[in-house]
Amino acid sequence: MTEQTPQIVVTVAAPVEAVWEALRDKDKIRHWHGWEYEGAEGTLDQEIDLIYFEHVAVDDAEAHVLDIQGGDKFAVEPHEGGAKITLTRAARGDNPDWEAYYDDITEGWTTFLNQLRFALERHPDEPRRTLFYSGTGTEQFKLPDLPAGTPYGLDLVGERVTGTVWFVSENQRGLTVDSWGDGLLVLSHVGPNEQKPEGAAMAVLSLYGATDRDELDKRWTSWWAAHYSTPEA
Repeated sequence: MTEQTPQIVVTVAAPVEAVWEALRDKDKIRHWHGWEYEGAEGTLDQEIDLIYFEHVAVDDAEAHVLDIQGGDKFAVEPHEGGAKITLTRAARGDNPDWEAYYDDITEGWTTFLNQLRFALERHPDEPRRTLFYSGTGTEQFKLPDLPAGTPYGLDLVGERVTGTVWFVSENQRGLTVDSWGDGLLVLSHVGPNEQKPEGAAMAVLSLYGATDRDELDKRWTSWWAAHYSTPEA
């Protein structure tokens, strides 16, 4: 029996052309794809060039279909006053070099497409600043078990935060954060499995306005190190 190829579907309250532009304009991609970084593996800008421009098999602006590095395919179509993005993952085994990271890439696309929706609906054309943390461990974030669209309030890493549940998936939860200039927090946790025997956690913070990035980073770095084993450690 052939294994089902994963699909990630996100609806956006924005016109199809705006969504397509967010996939094809480098500056706009930077507003939602990944997070800021500079290191031995390059920069976010280099990653964007590699994925969205250097290794593209199909770039059909009329049909709004984009087939990128490794065979992942975007399709954008009208949907109830906005647009629907369907990302169909490449079949397993098509690229042996990427097979070990297949599930991680699927999780990454889940994060990024929900960040794209957030950027277009809440901060169109507004640059963000980001913080990223990852590590191994079985501890899970103590978050409210609420459906998307529900207001929430909780104490998180030394700060009382409020906002709305932005999205919920099997391994991830996105929360808007009022005090981060109407920012977005994406938290992910995967329990122990064959590839990650110790479990894994990730957080992406998208910040806007005058939010104090350095102060947040100081608190989150300290908290993260106390709860998870980090790559640096």
